[in-house]
Amino acid sequence: MWGVLTVLIAACTGGGGPDPGPGSVRLVILPADQAAGVEPDKPVTVSATGGRLTEVVVTNPEGKRVAGEISPDGRRWTSTEPLGYGRGYTVRATGTGIDGRTATATSSFTTVKPDKQASVWINPGDNEVIGIGHPLAFTFDTPVTDKAAAERAIRIETVPTVEGAFHWFNDKELRWRPREFWKPGTKITISADVYGRNLGGGVFGQSDVRATATVGDAVVAHADGATHQMTVEVNGREVRTIPISLGRPAFPSNNGIHVVSDKGENVVMDSMTFGLAYSAGGYRTTVQWATRISNGGEYVHAAPWSVGEQGYSNVSHGCINMSTEAARWFFGLAKPGDVVIITNSGGPELQPWDGWGDWQMPWEQWIRGGDR
Repeated sequence: MWGVLTVLIAACTGGGGPDPGPGSVRLVILPADQAAGVEPDKPVTVSATGGRLTEVVVTNPEGKRVAGEISPDGRRWTSTEPLGYGRGYTVRATGTGIDGRTATATSSFTTVKPDKQASVWINPGDNEVIGIGHPLAFTFDTPVTDKAAAERAIRIETVPTVEGAFHWFNDKELRWRPREFWKPGTKITISADVYGRNLGGGVFGQSDVRATATVGDAVVAHADGATHQMTVEVNGREVRTIPISLGRPAFPSNNGIHVVSDKGENVVMDSMTFGLAYSAGGYRTTVQWATRISNGGEYVHAAPWSVGEQGYSNVSHGCINMSTEAARWFFGLAKPGDVVIITNSGGPELQPWDGWGDWQMPWEQWIRGGDR
């Protein structure tokens, strides 16, 4: 319901008239008079041919003007701020023709009133320092059916330039990651300009969100279930090897590329959160210096009760156990996006949807876009 209103007149009047000749100014307003359901992210424009614009005023029901600017050549006015939802607007434009005569055109229109509005959250948050494995995560609070529109609303700028792609894990979870791990020092600017966007099914974006991030040191830990050691590298240099214990055969750790998502000095671990009853070998206990590496309950954490097995055998419920001192050290080093690679655990591969297991998906599959 956008339409175009064209007015060709030779005097200050709101109506049409006979064509006075090529020297007259022609004014075109978009959206047209009486247009309804206008999407707020679309700019209001007024163009002039055969002359120049002298004034354009767009007002809301309270009489407040909508910001806009006339192009240097005077032939086009464009609004520079978004419109509101479910609002009525009036446009009054005046132009002067080559013949020196003026013309005025008016238009009234209303914007769409969404059935529902969707908010989006960005991870990482603004001004964060992240690890080389951190995906850019966009979480909508309402299912998105027009996923292409959502992707068009998101702009990702990096210095240096990075090859990357979007992937949908479901109707609410969208990720963007580079083809390879980020390079330390990369600057990332994220703009999710969803306000006014039609996301399908009567859902429109609620508000724009922006964030910036910087990629910090490349921290990569290699946890080997065969040697029972975890080697930690910073920017390619080995800084420490730690005796560990991975998951016992009944509860093996997942092999694959894990990514640190959060951490806590004291974390209550409850096996019931992932369906393991206490009667079936489950547990509820508080652990210290816990660094989360998957949503399935895998952490790097202090386990003073298994120090005797660390470096020799795998006895945990899937986590990476280590001494309190070592766990505190790793906790202090780790940041969101750092990488922990588990091998030889005797368990299955980490699923891409588990936490930030994005790197478990081959690039050729990732770029297909997922659940679009």
